[in-house]
Amino acid sequence: MSSLADDTRWLDATAQADLVRTGQVSPPELLEAAIERIERIDPELNAVVIRWFDHAREVARGPLPDGPFRGVPTLLKDLWAHYAGQTLSNGCQVVKDAAPVSATDTTLVSRFRAAGFVVAGRTNSPEFGSLPTTEPTAWGPTRNPWDTGRSPGGSSGGSAAAVASGMVPLAHASDGGGSIRIPASACGLVGLKPSQGRITLGPYRDESNLGVELCVSRSLRDTAALLDAVRGPGVGDTMIAPAPTRPYVQELGADPGRLRIGLLDHHPFGGPVHEQCALAARETAALLESLGHHVEPEYPAAMRNTEFARRFGALWSTNMGASFARIAEQMGRDLVPGDVELVNWVQAEFARGVNGVEYALGLSANVEFRRAVQQWWHDGWDLLLTPTMAEPPVPIGSFRNDPENPMAPMLRAGQLCAFTPAFNSSGQPAISLPMHWTPEGLPVGVQLVAAYGREDVLFRVAAQLEAAQPWEHRRPSI
Repeated sequence: MSSLADDTRWLDATAQADLVRTGQVSPPELLEAAIERIERIDPELNAVVIRWFDHAREVARGPLPDGPFRGVPTLLKDLWAHYAGQTLSNGCQVVKDAAPVSATDTTLVSRFRAAGFVVAGRTNSPEFGSLPTTEPTAWGPTRNPWDTGRSPGGSSGGSAAAVASGMVPLAHASDGGGSIRIPASACGLVGLKPSQGRITLGPYRDESNLGVELCVSRSLRDTAALLDAVRGPGVGDTMIAPAPTRPYVQELGADPGRLRIGLLDHHPFGGPVHEQCALAARETAALLESLGHHVEPEYPAAMRNTEFARRFGALWSTNMGASFARIAEQMGRDLVPGDVELVNWVQAEFARGVNGVEYALGLSANVEFRRAVQQWWHDGWDLLLTPTMAEPPVPIGSFRNDPENPMAPMLRAGQLCAFTPAFNSSGQPAISLPMHWTPEGLPVGVQLVAAYGREDVLFRVAAQLEAAQPWEHRRPSI
């Protein structure tokens, strides 16, 4: 590996942008260093599945916008994030084969470009982002840099593996049930799910969707600076989070005061939680206590609502059915069995049997759940602390499609994702922080959840934890 590729490998995006700003490195040089790392490291990980290096070289040589990340190389997740002139497969084999080219950027992608990023390609995603692993039939499994026999999580697992291994300093990610936070936990990264309506999903999707988008990164300052650069509504948005009173980067190092924090270290439905994940939450609770906060075992009772979990199935499966409909329209024909992975086909077929009344009841149940969960914060709590995942990173193949039990991957996902989906439904901001490593050297994240619109509180407390127990020095050996 060249000197520059090695010297910049573990610099965060803020530091790389500083090199460009001060004239120490040019954008083309920074890009070539990233390309060298991708070509050298990725054969072992399979994180970067679509590459447009020549196009990126043209961009890097051109008049880049004078944004906060001018000249910094990055990658986009291969899921709904359109980039004009490039392909997007959504992790689906038939779409990969058809290789449709996007006519326009999504609004967020255009904001990434306006911030000065040079996008070099796409990272692997499970088909339609449906599972908390990254093993699509279309592209094959992405492997965790900390242990290549294990999953990097999902659905933003390709992005997380690319960042954790030092290919790029941050990468685009999205989260519809934990898909930013879960890979962040599995790969030892920072992963913020912003408040619903904080960042536009325009022009093709809207904020009534459970998903939000931002990134996985190695530092809080990168995540805060990116949120400052890309936040805000787009044309036609109707769900708009309240604007911050000051830039998020100014929250880092600010005094949060003494906060009242609830701790949930067990599965809300009574399922198993790995001892290392529970330990991560409890040790972080003790650290927060030492920093002056009040922590006690408490969490929203609504998280135990099994009836909502049942109603939620109508929404989740219908979203899958809608994804199929969009792809069918794009391809000019209906999808048939074999076009898509079995677990997704079964969910879309289930959606065909969901009538309008059942879907409306699912939406209503989601509203009731959102209000019930948010009431806990309204009643005087500042943060909720949980493990991010119920287990450390799981072996590759844990979510394999099973013709005898087509929903087995989703049932497995329910076991692993005990703590994240609730806050997609409630719309609240939540962040996964790399606070723990198992005796075997696997990263385990903890999740902090704030009241709706209060990313500022998350950044203040997360910065306290980053200062008290730094993670920058922890790097996989790959």
